[in-house]
Amino acid sequence: MLKKYDVEPQAYRDAMAHFAGAVHVVTTDGAAGRRGATVIAACSVSDTPPMILVCLNRQNPNNDLFLKNSNFALNTLAAHHQELAAAFSGITRLPPEERFALGRWETLASGAPVLADALAVFDCELMDTKDLATHRVLFGRVTGLRVADNFKPLIYHDRGYHVLGR
Repeated sequence: MLKKYDVEPQAYRDAMAHFAGAVHVVTTDGAAGRRGATVIAACSVSDTPPMILVCLNRQNPNNDLFLKNSNFALNTLAAHHQELAAAFSGITRLPPEERFALGRWETLASGAPVLADALAVFDCELMDTKDLATHRVLFGRVTGLRVADNFKPLIYHDRGYHVLGR
């Protein structure tokens, strides 16, 4: 039997590996610069007004660009975006501009880069943030939206990318 707060970090990560989640690239652009990161931790907050949240590791100083630019876009990836997901996760060690070169990017209302062939795009104005432990939760009001047809979603499960069939 576990005692309160008796969960080791590695055991927690191993258990979280059993979660299956949609893969996204969250992006920002503005006076502070351009940034993108692969994330799984994102979800809906409200439909009135439409709001989403995204969790980013705040130990990476590059993620401060999201705060400084006050915008972000959540780009939900399709099966054919696996290389893009790996690049924006940092595993490939590609410089930021080479990561962006792997996709075709546009802008909607906020000015954050949106992936032209994403499964779904949520373009957001940053409304609030909350720092908890190692992560910063970004709350964004959706100011632009785009949904694609007939793509299979890219899923992350058991420390690897998978395709969810339809």
